[in-house]
Amino acid sequence: MRFRHYDSLRVFTIVARHRSFSSAADALNLTKGAVSYQVKQLEEELGFALFERLPRGIALTARGRDMLGAAQPAFETVEQKIASLQRQGSRILTIGMSTYFASRWLSSRLMRFMSAHPDIRLRIQPMVDLFDLRDEGVDLAIRWGHGGWDDMVIEPFLPCPAWPTGNAEAAEMVAKLGPEAAFRRLTLLRDRKDSNAWSDWFAVASLTFEGESETLIIPDPNVRVQAVIDGQGVALNDILVQPEIDAGRLYRLSETALEDYGYFLAYAPAALGNRDVADFVDWLRTSG
Repeated sequence: MRFRHYDSLRVFTIVARHRSFSSAADALNLTKGAVSYQVKQLEEELGFALFERLPRGIALTARGRDMLGAAQPAFETVEQKIASLQRQGSRILTIGMSTYFASRWLSSRLMRFMSAHPDIRLRIQPMVDLFDLRDEGVDLAIRWGHGGWDDMVIEPFLPCPAWPTGNAEAAEMVAKLGPEAAFRRLTLLRDRKDSNAWSDWFAVASLTFEGESETLIIPDPNVRVQAVIDGQGVALNDILVQPEIDAGRLYRLSETALEDYGYFLAYAPAALGNRDVADFVDWLRTSG
């Protein structure tokens, strides 16, 4: 029998990527019920379950993993080809990154790439959530963290150990009370609810992590830096805030750092088949 449910198969890959019916529904601008129905319809057509419905979330079955391994690269290849055909004649290369990284690292170097590749029109797409990569037509993303993601191809790019920063009052508190007592009183700023960065740092620093009781989520890193300066809390930052440290607006609160943190390249497997992406990656690796 001829397979008919390619739309539902595409929905399945998005649910698998997000590992949530609700998040996939948001990405697709559909209701959770509509997404669940399409996956159920697909499972009935295939004759086997793709997901295990757990008390808290979902997980791919063995056959679901096999199906994802076959379907996802195929859809990515089609999407890359469509993007390539649309770019013909204009050659617009879209790079996703935070405004923090764009302003503090890329901006001063960008004209060198433009001079070397005048035929490529570059578009910088501000982004915080990596799921936006496919949804917003991003060819390549630069992502901060530890690199332990499995939602796309990840390559190390710029090592940038992360350490806690605060304003003058926070630094005085750490010096007076010691890190254990001070961090118990300070609000921890983070980029997203499910971030493990602070718990990772507490473990490396051999301090007790109290959990989420005193945390504030600020996704935009530039806003987060300003919030630290304004005394709203402390945040994990890297060497890119050195100008604020030199000016006495920020203080490094500990010599302990997350040494494996930094900036990583993230892209779909088919992306490097795009010559413009490959040229930009080669340029990035020689521009540090």
